[in-house]
Amino acid sequence: MQRLAKALDFYIRHQAIVHYSIVSLLTAGSEQIFSSVVFKCPCNSENMLYGSSFILVPALVLLLLGYMVNARTWRLLTGSCSSEKRLQCSSWGTCTHSCKVLVLVTARASVAPLTWIAVALLGANFYECAASGNSWIKHHFCKDKGPEWQNCTQLLLKIPCDAKLSAELPSERLSLQAQSQLIGWFLIASIMTVALISTCVSHCCSPVSYLQRKFWKIYLRKEEELFQSKAKEHATKLAEINTECFFEATDPAPFHTPSNKDWWKISYLYTFKPQEQYYSMIHKHVSTNRGNSAESEEEGQHLAVLSFVDEAHAGDSGM
Repeated sequence: MQRLAKALDFYIRHQAIVHYSIVSLLTAGSEQIFSSVVFKCPCNSENMLYGSSFILVPALVLLLLGYMVNARTWRLLTGSCSSEKRLQCSSWGTCTHSCKVLVLVTARASVAPLTWIAVALLGANFYECAASGNSWIKHHFCKDKGPEWQNCTQLLLKIPCDAKLSAELPSERLSLQAQSQLIGWFLIASIMTVALISTCVSHCCSPVSYLQRKFWKIYLRKEEELFQSKAKEHATKLAEINTECFFEATDPAPFHTPSNKDWWKISYLYTFKPQEQYYSMIHKHVSTNRGNSAESEEEGQHLAVLSFVDEAHAGDSGM
């Protein structure tokens, strides 16, 4: 039990890293299955389209799926066409904050598609098929060939399928594989560099100290747990009261539930103000006379710097 508790604690403390690792491993495994079982290069004029489709289309599908399962996508989208949200978005600060959150959502959603592309390039099967049908590649490989290579472009198309031909033209095939792997490693290095720089900038620009940041994340996690528990309990009680009154034809006893305005207040995107010390929208809502103060109406006037606050509900798909 002690080992299980340690493992659970490690998962909680490094939830984002574990999540990204699992997504990357599953994506890499899926790519290997597609490459070995599904992918069959046609070895004709359709090589470019077919090979590119296996690199880009699954990546696009994974990107869209990443948007769909991210709770912050739906936090931004839900009610965005209503008058309440239009009023909130009238602030330039809030719109800028929404764009920043969208960038963060895109970065999270890009993990799986970029993993797919990187693994596909390292495997080289998809790229080899696509490149063999590319006009620039064909011109590059065939421009210095002698008369005996009059059908060079047609031979190049058949390299991914013909083992005998590949043995006769080892330099061409190895060159295509090398190109693919070099692009793959460059993509991986670029992703890691951008991720490191973004993390460094995020921590350097943090308006709170390292320990307060850790406390803040712990608070958000506990608040989310309690919110889910309390919401379930509250909804159950309300459902029991209404159901009982329906069947027994009695009037319901007074039972308080948050108003629409209360729900809107806690659903706004969090914006940090250095003169305040609120750790979430719920914290701010209950600390400013249940959101009725003038200060609460100014939400969205200041840009956000602590993106992890809106990420507190990322465990829920939001759909």
